[in-house]
Amino acid sequence: MSWFTHTILSTSVGRKIIMALTGLFLCTFLVVHLMGNLQLLHDDEGQAFNLYSKFMSSNPLIKTISWVNFAFILGHVVWGAMLTFKNKAARPQGYAYNQPGSNSSFSSRWMGVLGTMILIFLIVHLKEFKLAYLGNDLPMVTYHVDGHDVTVKNMYYEVEEEFENPFVVGLYIISMIALGFHLFHGFQSAFQTLGLRHPKYTPLIKGAGFFFWGIIPVGFAIIPLIYFFCK
Repeated sequence: MSWFTHTILSTSVGRKIIMALTGLFLCTFLVVHLMGNLQLLHDDEGQAFNLYSKFMSSNPLIKTISWVNFAFILGHVVWGAMLTFKNKAARPQGYAYNQPGSNSSFSSRWMGVLGTMILIFLIVHLKEFKLAYLGNDLPMVTYHVDGHDVTVKNMYYEVEEEFENPFVVGLYIISMIALGFHLFHGFQSAFQTLGLRHPKYTPLIKGAGFFFWGIIPVGFAIIPLIYFFCK
């Protein structure tokens, strides 16, 4: 345990490994979460999304995975902040003489700021949707599914109301742009930290990276835009 504490938790390399592992795990969560959110685009007055929300909030395995996911998010945030502070302490004069525009990408230089923006978005997102679902203010709706009546909370109603608010929609769009830049640097950096970058696999990693930093944020952003302009 002392070796683990010193090597993984107390060194810069160890913290980067934790950042890489938690970041890659959260990438898989983004895919699953987007697939669930796409249920909102079904033309069924919210039935698919409401049944999905019920399943996600009542299945014991899914609930356990959700708590694990929250732990990974917290760990990613904490270790990211520690790395940022450590790097600033090691380079007190910043990039004054290093011409950062030519030596590093925008995403790599602003990872801390981008991460903070995403964290603020997550807090607002959880407040507006997760806490709303856990509360008792949502209306109930009944569907006839496989010969049975199923009564669930109408989370679709909450989503419609939220996405009529231009502030909420604007926050989503800005946050998804920040997420895209964050993933642009973070995804490939994670493989490099874990020693998995190799010329043979670089095209595959870049292709998968484009899926995460390009397509996933667009997928999340397009949903509130459709609701705001088309519903």
